[in-house]
Amino acid sequence: MNLTLGQPKLIVKLSIKNEMKIIEIISILEEMAPLAYAEDFDNVGLLVGNLETEATGILVCHDALESVIDEAITKNCNLVVCFHPILFSGLKKITGKNYVERSIIKAIKNDIAIYAVHTALDNHPEGVNKIFGDALGLLNTKILIPKEQFIRKLVTFTIPENVEKVRNALFDAGAGTIGNYENCSFSSKGLGTYMGNEHSNPEIGERFEFVEAEEIKIEVTFEKQLESKILKALFESHIYEEVAYEIIELQNKHQNIGMGLIGELENPMTEKDFLLFVKDKMQCEGIRHSEFIGKPIKKVALLGGAGSFAIKNAISAGATIFLTADLKYHQFYEAENRIILADIGHFESERYTKNYIVDFLRKKILNFAIILSEENTNPVKYL
Repeated sequence: MNLTLGQPKLIVKLSIKNEMKIIEIISILEEMAPLAYAEDFDNVGLLVGNLETEATGILVCHDALESVIDEAITKNCNLVVCFHPILFSGLKKITGKNYVERSIIKAIKNDIAIYAVHTALDNHPEGVNKIFGDALGLLNTKILIPKEQFIRKLVTFTIPENVEKVRNALFDAGAGTIGNYENCSFSSKGLGTYMGNEHSNPEIGERFEFVEAEEIKIEVTFEKQLESKILKALFESHIYEEVAYEIIELQNKHQNIGMGLIGELENPMTEKDFLLFVKDKMQCEGIRHSEFIGKPIKKVALLGGAGSFAIKNAISAGATIFLTADLKYHQFYEAENRIILADIGHFESERYTKNYIVDFLRKKILNFAIILSEENTNPVKYL
């Protein structure tokens, strides 16, 4: 997995024990899909259950419906890892009147925890859309809608003798990674001044003494979820009693995290042949699409799940076709003969996500029950 801007190096955690607490499994799930990557509207993470419960097995599914909870009971799995959160909006009553409430009641009664990944995995560079794109063999892929308001910059100051220690501590905490480059920083020299009061204990100079000292300004970028870890590393490595620093939210887009994907086919295909190819690869019962525009398909944009909000992005990126789901009647008009819009089905566009989660967990946890759900939770049927 390629490191992204500010993303800490993944720590390989291989467990070979037969007993694990749910909190231990969640730490591994968050390596796969950091919760900070999720959209603000989403409801990801542990939805039901106790972190300290001993896990008996993990059942991975697309939707944590009542039938899936029954499957978990039968297979002795007390942790259900789902893609879509069964709890999305708030519940004021839990009476079993609908499918959400019935699933939650059954899970609680049977001590089954539910954990959802959803847009935390949607936005990951190796997540939902990469899985989708890989299934179609797309090459030279990049994020269609890079994530905004996610990158921050730390600016701090220290004496030259302390620079290397501080900088290395920040790098170890996950700062200073830009694309394929690690340990990125900028340093500049300047003159710092201070005077300590009666409660101070200055490293250089004495109380009430006006001190002028040569200082180095260090600047590093990092992902916002790393802020507490970055500051801890700063304070522990810095020589000063009081550490001067600034945290700045940058407007830069995170090029390696975000929604959707755009890539290229190795060989161009006709419009009809490509849609038949997609139908086969994604096991679609049917594909709704806008009018063909008479161009060979080479550049493909896609977004798993409901992606109508990305139509303009797909057009701006120069895609010939945009694959997504849940398009409404009038949204097909937005193609305007500049692109083909294709609705392949919500479930179908995310079809291989649960397989990816299972594969990831099995590589991380050995000799433990990690089971792919056999339940087909696609609510859409075709004649």
